[in-house]
Amino acid sequence: MTFDYDVIILGSGPAGFSCAMQSSKFDKNVLMVEASDDHLGGTWINTGTVPSKALREAAKSIQKFHRQFGDESDRKPYEQFKMNDLLQYKRTILDSKNQKVKNDLIKNEIDTARGWGKVIDKNTVQVTDHLNNVKTYTTKNILISTGSSFEAPEAFSVNHSSVLDFESVLNLTHIPRRLVIVGNGIISFEYATIFSALGTRVTILADRSDMLPFLDEEIEKEVLGILKNSTIQIFYDVEVQHVSNNKLRTCTEVGFKSKEQGSRLQVVETEHVLFVGSTKPNAQNIGLEDSGVELSDEGFIKVDKYFNSSVDSIFAAGDVIGLPAQASASFVQGRLAACSMFDQKAHDLDGSIPYAIYSIPEISSIGLTEKDAAKQGIDVTVGRAYYKNITQADITHSDDGLLKLVFKTDDLTLVGVHIVGEQAADLIHLGQSVMSFGGNIRYFMEHVINYPTYSEAYRVAAFNGVNRVYKAGIKYKNILERSENN
Repeated sequence: MTFDYDVIILGSGPAGFSCAMQSSKFDKNVLMVEASDDHLGGTWINTGTVPSKALREAAKSIQKFHRQFGDESDRKPYEQFKMNDLLQYKRTILDSKNQKVKNDLIKNEIDTARGWGKVIDKNTVQVTDHLNNVKTYTTKNILISTGSSFEAPEAFSVNHSSVLDFESVLNLTHIPRRLVIVGNGIISFEYATIFSALGTRVTILADRSDMLPFLDEEIEKEVLGILKNSTIQIFYDVEVQHVSNNKLRTCTEVGFKSKEQGSRLQVVETEHVLFVGSTKPNAQNIGLEDSGVELSDEGFIKVDKYFNSSVDSIFAAGDVIGLPAQASASFVQGRLAACSMFDQKAHDLDGSIPYAIYSIPEISSIGLTEKDAAKQGIDVTVGRAYYKNITQADITHSDDGLLKLVFKTDDLTLVGVHIVGEQAADLIHLGQSVMSFGGNIRYFMEHVINYPTYSEAYRVAAFNGVNRVYKAGIKYKNILERSENN
């Protein structure tokens, strides 16, 4: 049977984009379907990953200036800088990234269709554009990479003026003096630290008892210690009762109850409210109900390790299949899906996946925590390096942070790295590389590491860890000696 395309991709986010690029390298005919009539790249470029990180970079630069030189004439950042100036920085980056995506698609001869894609059957996709024109295409394979979206709040409404969501917060006209963030998790935490760096007093109303429960306990403790010196206040186990405008006091009021305070209603006044709810997969109304594609109870598309769904010609990747729901992982998933559908050899995505929280300061982790190791019956020791003891951190006035190594006590094999501090998201990859080759912490002691750099923390942490093993009764000389197998 002859098809119009070898693969049709629904969604132009990181998974869809990387699948398109890889498929084109296999000399396949590709059609990418994007629902937005304005831009490509999905949430990745336009409303999520890239714009929020661009705003963060501007906020971090301002914070660094004030740390080194102090408040100018006792004025806070929100009194000196206009939000529009910060957002112009964001807009410049978005324009550049959008143009790059377009150029890559053109260069690799990938066709695009603007409109809503719907799976008609295992080899047919229907696209309805914004003028309700309908076109139908046939294809050998289909990739679903439609991502996810935030659920709406139940107790109040987002009006994009006083009450914002993750999109409208990036269109503020000024830096607020007070901001309430309703929601739990990574995005809430990232925005809280970004606005705190700009001098905003931030209140987080978290609906759980732990803001970032997946963190290594010691890293979480370090993070909370850093927050004590910020303008961020967190309330846990909160249920928001109402969000209303107080005309007399010219502010927005948020009423809430917390388990800690029982039934007592608490009210916090603010300029703006930012709602960051949980996400749901964009797997509805795209024809999957009638195509035989199996979904989980939460609505995510079920796939095997080759990213193949329950239908042999339909693949899925990115947020629509669930965790880890990171742009970094989605890029790899999309490429591996292309390799699978065209029977090309590729590695399995079965190793440890690093994650990064782009807060100020950054948090990043890979591998086992001490608690994970204990559950698995692995005897581990830890090595620590505090940023306050790292020369580069002194130079840049970024001395809040900790790099922690988790390694097997008997042979020093590195099994986990956990970092909070400047450049954590970049630093994590040195540990990832050593772990991927089954290496041990001798690497950091036996190789020259540029000085001064943040990477020096690995060397400090390695020696710190070895000293702990030595004090535990293993001879230091034997630890450092290489065996014939190393």
